[in-house]
Amino acid sequence: MAERFPESFRTKAKLVVYREFIETRDKVGNMETTMTTAVPKLTALHPRIPSNSFSLGFSLTFPAKKSARVKQTCSPSSHISLRVSSSSQSQAAPEATKVSSIPSEMKACVYGEYGGVEVLKFDDKVSVPEVKEDQVLIKVVAAGLNPVDGKRRQGKFKATDSPLPTVPGYDVAGVVVKVGDQVKGLKEGDAVYGNINEKALEGPKQFGSLAEYTAVEEKLLALKPKNLDFIQAAGLPLAIETAYEGLERTGFSAGKSILVLNGAGGVGSLVIQLAKHVFGASRIAATSSTGKLELLKSLGADLAIDYTKENFEDLPEKFDVVYDAIGQCDKAVKVVKEGGSVVALTGAVTPPGFRFVVTSNGDTLKTLNPYLESGKIKPVVDPKGPFTFSQVAEAFSYLETNRATGKVVIHPIP
Repeated sequence: MAERFPESFRTKAKLVVYREFIETRDKVGNMETTMTTAVPKLTALHPRIPSNSFSLGFSLTFPAKKSARVKQTCSPSSHISLRVSSSSQSQAAPEATKVSSIPSEMKACVYGEYGGVEVLKFDDKVSVPEVKEDQVLIKVVAAGLNPVDGKRRQGKFKATDSPLPTVPGYDVAGVVVKVGDQVKGLKEGDAVYGNINEKALEGPKQFGSLAEYTAVEEKLLALKPKNLDFIQAAGLPLAIETAYEGLERTGFSAGKSILVLNGAGGVGSLVIQLAKHVFGASRIAATSSTGKLELLKSLGADLAIDYTKENFEDLPEKFDVVYDAIGQCDKAVKVVKEGGSVVALTGAVTPPGFRFVVTSNGDTLKTLNPYLESGKIKPVVDPKGPFTFSQVAEAFSYLETNRATGKVVIHPIP
C-alpha cells in the first residue's frame, strides 16, 4: 500500500546512505567527496529518486562519532532528510541489549482506510515497533480475532481510535524477545499471552497482533498456561477477561443462576465455564443452534436451548443474571429475576440491562491460569481454523457472520 507509518517506518536505503556518509567523511573529511560517493548508491537503490534532488535534500548535523544515532523522518517529497542526533538527546525508549536477531522490518496485515475486509492489505516493510521501558516485544506465534477488530476496522469508534494506517489485532500469544528497562516479571524466552490493549475503544495500539512482532505492556500479559498451545492461548485473552469482568460486575456468586445467550460463541463459551467452576453457579442455561447443543452441555450448561426451535424469553423460569453476548437485551430482560442483572455486550440496551467495555489486565489471566492448567476451563477454538496469515480477510468475514464456534484464530504468523 502507498501509505506508510510516518515517523516509525524505517527505510533500509537511508541507513545504507548514512553509513556511506560516515565512512567517506571519516576517510576524506570532505563533504563534496562524501556527496559524490554516497548519493549514487541511493539512486541505485531508489531509481525513482532523481540524483539532482539531493543538493537541497540532505540536512546533516554530525555530533561526536561514538554517540551518534539516526532518527529518520519520512516525507512525501522525493527529498530524503536524514537528521542525526546524539544519543543523550534521543527520545527513544531504552532498549534491551540483545537485539541482533530482531529485524528492523516485519510482515503485517495493515489497513489505511476504514471499511470492509477488502481494506486489509499485506505489507512486508512494516517497521518493528519500538519497545517502551514498561513493555516487552513479542514474536507473535498466533493471534485471536474479536468482534471489536471488525468494528474498529469499520470506523465505528474512529473518534477515539489511533491514527491510520493500523495493524489490527487485540489477542496475542507468542514469545518475549526483548524487554524494556522497567520490566521485572518477564524475560526473554517467556511464552506469554494477553490482550495488548488495556482499553478496547480508547486509543488502541497502532501496531496490533496481526504482525510478526508486537510491543505490549508487561501488566497486560501473563505466562501462557503450560498445557495450552499457542493457538488455544491466542483465543482466550479478550474473551475470558470480558466474561470474567461481566460476571464480577453483576455481583455473581455461588448459588445464583444464569442464562447465557450465544453460549457457543467466544465469550459465551467461557461465561458458562467461569460461572460453573470459578463463581459456583447453581444453574446454567445457554442458547445455541441445534448442532451446538451438546457443546453447551459439555461446557457445563444444565439447560441447552435451541434458539431455532424455541424462544428463551418464553421460559417459565427466571434467572439471577442474563449474559447477553449476541444482542437481544430487549428479550433478555423478560427472563431476569426482579433485582437481577442483564449484561449486554452488543446491540441496544434495555433497562435493567447494562453495557461495559472491558479493561484488560494481566492479573485476571494470572488468576484464571490455574483453572486453565487444571483443565476445568477449556478454550474453544473454531473447528474451521486456525486460519493462516494469508486467510486473514476470510477469517474476519467468517467471524462477522456470528456463526463461529468459540474463537477464530490466525496461525502461523510468518
